[in-house]
Parts: sequence; C-alpha cells; structure tokens
Amino acid sequence: MPDTHLVSIIESSGHPNFTALYESLGIKEKKLNSMRKAIAGLKKQQPDFIVAEFFYGYGNNYAGVNISNLDVLLYSLQKYSAQTKVIVLVEKNEYKHVDKLNNIIKLHNVLKYPVNEKQIQKSLSS
Repeated sequence: MPDTHLVSIIESSGHPNFTALYESLGIKEKKLNSMRKAIAGLKKQQPDFIVAEFFYGYGNNYAGVNISNLDVLLYSLQKYSAQTKVIVLVEKNEYKHVDKLNNIIKLHNVLKYPVNEKQIQKSLSS
C-alpha cells in the first residue's frame, strides 16, 4: 500500500491501538482526538482511510438532527474527500443504528467490538 494515509479518530479510551499494524503495512497514520480536527484536516489532505468509533445520538446528544458523532464528518467527506474509505468501530448494542449512516455516504466497513488486527487488516486490503 504505497503512500497510503489513514486517520484514526480517537474519541474514547476504547479505541484500539493498531499503530504497529499500520506501520507494518506501510500505512501512514495520523491520530486525531476530535471530529473538528478531522474535518479541518480533510481540507488539507484527503486520507485513503478513516477509522472512527460510532456513538449513537441518544436523545439530544447531537442536537436531535444527527444520528451520531460521525454525521458531520461524513457530510464533510462528501464535499472534500468522497474517495476516502470509512471504517467504523461500534459497540454491539449500537450496531443496529450504524446502517443509517450509509444514507450519508457509503461506509467501507463496520466492525463490532472487540476488534482485532486481522479484521482491520482485511478491511484495509479489500
């Protein structure tokens, strides 16, 4: 994977650390700790992959309009980086809500926790 760029959006301590795997595959990883920083970064560099956690917007957590923490990022991808492949990490109990995001932009893959290196590697190579 020559010159492959990946953004890990780490919003919780549950986000798995796959830095060693990415390095072994020759993927350049950029770690960010907020959606705001990720969206700002899209204007400067369009990554090949984004790996982010999904948090469903129960109640008014996301202003009642959005599905989750990923909505605004996905809308930004439509504008700035439509070719970026999004890999979503999700808790089993929230999995039923993730499919709604495909109405914004087609997700590359959705992985339920616990996520292992083999699953990530398969997602990156498909």
